[in-house]
Amino acid sequence: MTSALHRPETLLLMNRQSRETQFGPAEMSRLRAVAGLGEPVAAEDLGSDRVLARLAEAEVLITSWGCPVLDEPVLRGAPRLRAVLHAAGSVRGHVPAAVFDRDILVTTAADANAEPVAHYTLAAVLWAFKKVPFLAADARRFREDWTYRDSRGELSGRDRTVVVVGFSRIGRRVTHLLRGMGLARVLVVDPVVDPAEIIAAGAEPAPLEDALPQADVLSLHAPALPGTHHMIGAAQLAALPPGAVLVNTARGSVVDHVALEAACLNGLHAILDVTDPEPLPSASVLYDLPNVVLTPHIAGSLGSETRTMAAAALTELERYAAGLPPVSPVTSHSLAVQA
Repeated sequence: MTSALHRPETLLLMNRQSRETQFGPAEMSRLRAVAGLGEPVAAEDLGSDRVLARLAEAEVLITSWGCPVLDEPVLRGAPRLRAVLHAAGSVRGHVPAAVFDRDILVTTAADANAEPVAHYTLAAVLWAFKKVPFLAADARRFREDWTYRDSRGELSGRDRTVVVVGFSRIGRRVTHLLRGMGLARVLVVDPVVDPAEIIAAGAEPAPLEDALPQADVLSLHAPALPGTHHMIGAAQLAALPPGAVLVNTARGSVVDHVALEAACLNGLHAILDVTDPEPLPSASVLYDLPNVVLTPHIAGSLGSETRTMAAAALTELERYAAGLPPVSPVTSHSLAVQA
């Protein structure tokens, strides 16, 4: 692909930390092999004449975290722009309708980002089966008295049911990992996905109200959309059986946190990598409950993991330069149901 005749003028548009983490020597060498690069090669804002001049020349923007919104004024200053290749997950924050109105190609590296989230989720589910993090908290309180061990319900990884809400990129991967290990029955809740796809993945489609009472683990993978806001509220949490564990690696707003605090005070176990808001207020009771694990939004790509997303964006650039179709395009229609 690097022998393609067309070398599109390309500008990296992202914050400095993202550029330095994601685009090391190997990535920059790959970029130079296929793209036309002027000065500056990268920018984190559009506040200088030099950057605006580069924007006016750019056919391709490679974006990541910290990219400014590509609104109408920006697009007017980018008359040659034909592609926005995102080296991260959601493009919702910087790609408005005006980009699609101009028929500009948009791609995402969300598939690459889905991998570490799925791995985190698998680890959380496996630990949830045996209540590992909650018993670890108990151990610090009870120390040499092991009578607490049986206080958290059944500690087994066999004959368990995991309810996956959202057959998204990550939900599909989590289902695949669980079914591949043969450890759990998986029920999938997703009203917009063909049930045949869920069955083909070895899982069972189910409506939310039927799935919740069967959940040993409830794993959330729905995007943050108006229709998913607080989809897990007091009634849904109350429907979970005793000893169930809620795992949220999706978006905090999917769960009503007032209801969540009440449910956790009443004994619900939860492993939360995302909350609403982020971080939680210091007064939140969730910080102090031994049946709650909080991590600071670490499931997604961090550090060297983010270079996988840079590689995905560079693959999209190589395909664009060679006149090939994109691997992971985003359209205005798909964005309406994606994170």
